[in-house]
Amino acid sequence: MRRWAQITLAALVAGSLAGCSTWNSWFGSDKDKPAALETLSGPATGRLVWSSRGNDIKFPLSIATPGDRFVVASSDGTVLALAAADGRELWRGDVGAKLSAGVGSDGRFAAVVNRDNELVVLDAGKVAWKKALPTPVVASPFVAGERVFALTLDRQVLAYDALDGRKIWELKRPGEPLTLAKAGVLTAYKDTLVVGQGARLAGVDPVKGQLRWEASVATPRGTNEVERLADLVGPAVRQGDLICARAFQSSVGCVNAERGSALWNRIVGGANGIGADDQVVVAGDASDRLSAWKLANGDLAWSADQFQRRKLSAPVVLNKQVLIGDFEGQVHLLDRDTGKTRSRIATDGSPVATIALQGTTALVATQNGGLFAIKAE
Repeated sequence: MRRWAQITLAALVAGSLAGCSTWNSWFGSDKDKPAALETLSGPATGRLVWSSRGNDIKFPLSIATPGDRFVVASSDGTVLALAAADGRELWRGDVGAKLSAGVGSDGRFAAVVNRDNELVVLDAGKVAWKKALPTPVVASPFVAGERVFALTLDRQVLAYDALDGRKIWELKRPGEPLTLAKAGVLTAYKDTLVVGQGARLAGVDPVKGQLRWEASVATPRGTNEVERLADLVGPAVRQGDLICARAFQSSVGCVNAERGSALWNRIVGGANGIGADDQVVVAGDASDRLSAWKLANGDLAWSADQFQRRKLSAPVVLNKQVLIGDFEGQVHLLDRDTGKTRSRIATDGSPVATIALQGTTALVATQNGGLFAIKAE
């Protein structure tokens, strides 16, 4: 029987409750306190262009970025489409139940998974259909070519017709006995569906559900199932022919999706997704130390430790800057080529849940439901 591992970070409470400080209640002993923020004196290198208010986010949200819009979801089942340019609401829908995964969208259709483990698809904000899924899902569904794809925790892939919910195919493959209860990788390269299968990326024919290729991002090592757990963690990033991803607590690597072969990987711990542009791949490790590797060959470009233990989000790379959020809702803007902090932008004080890119705009979503659109300059 396959099992799923839910990885959590537990705060260590030191001393008596009466003497417990805010830092200790969050991070445990003094040595676990987050790094203090640097004093910055240079000019701002980013600006807030608009903001909006949603509802709380208590699930692994992925923001969809089809066309000229952001599509976001809240834990209560609200789904919003917002114009990337000015935050104007294009449509709003409600799936009628709390969510466990989402949101994927092609601009017209939006797909989420509710806590009853139903795949729910909206058409321009109105619920079109629902389908019960065979095993739990935490990865955001993927919508493309009038199809909706779902990746279950046991790494089964299911394809449905976006118009009526008819199941088109399912792909079941032998997997690891232990899988990670964390959002995986489900994306596309040209006419190939790309799926995280354990420590491998698999290229799948989206029409027939047949395997085209697979390539390893990591080589699992260890003496037991937990030590060998190296599932790929979303979001993955595409740059040209390359798709780069993180293998949980194992490595970061890139695969050539045109050839279906691994290009490079580097051993590094960590549990969040990665960011990249046409020059570098950026990721944080388990202590929130950041590293950047050259996209072309995996050579180390820089490392930065100014944000250790600040509970960082996955990074994005925009306009030669790295944007990354922390547990206080601060968005830090780093020089892409050196890793030095250039400026920061405050949001609503709650942890940054995720950051997504649409053209030259980054949308930051916080756990309290704040949405903040930022331009990097």
